[in-house]
Amino acid sequence: MTTTPEPTDLDAFVYSRQPGYDETATRAAFAGAVPLRTIVIFCYDPRAAAIPTQLAELWPDEIYPGDLILDDHGNKVGSTATIFPIVVAGGRATDALRSITIGHHLFGLQRVVVVHHTNCGTSSFTPRGLLEAYRTEEGIDLSNMYSSDSLAIGHLETSLSYDVNLLRRSPGIPASVEIIGMVFDIDRNEFTVLTPPGG
Repeated sequence: MTTTPEPTDLDAFVYSRQPGYDETATRAAFAGAVPLRTIVIFCYDPRAAAIPTQLAELWPDEIYPGDLILDDHGNKVGSTATIFPIVVAGGRATDALRSITIGHHLFGLQRVVVVHHTNCGTSSFTPRGLLEAYRTEEGIDLSNMYSSDSLAIGHLETSLSYDVNLLRRSPGIPASVEIIGMVFDIDRNEFTVLTPPGG
């Protein structure tokens, strides 16, 4: 039996719990408040933190980080940013799928860029090594939890191709969305496109 939780003061901050909530109208308002065009998936390595800013410099039609839009009361109601970052270990696409689906649903989406970088920490171990370490050190078997192809980067071109194809096959991302794969050279601050749109 499902029960509805009692209202709390925090419910005032949940759109779907407001009186007269209209999901279609709320979705349209979100799409109008944020001009999202591109999602960039990259690693949480601090050396990679500038990736969305540097992509915005390469692509003049993109804005990042953008400016906040305030209403008459000073509330933050939108942004001018067109790039949304998804920051995950190794920049692996499997961790980003849900966020991409939600981003497209709320804001519309034209492009997803998967960026793997040189000298990434996820290239310092193998899937087998990680699984064995968890089994030995933690007594936990993760072998059925993750695809081994998404756990580590053993070869930059192969891992990037795997991630781009994972996104292109996902039913949660419309076929109209471009999927691009890039490698970012940490020391040179340079991008190399390995998988162009449709490539």
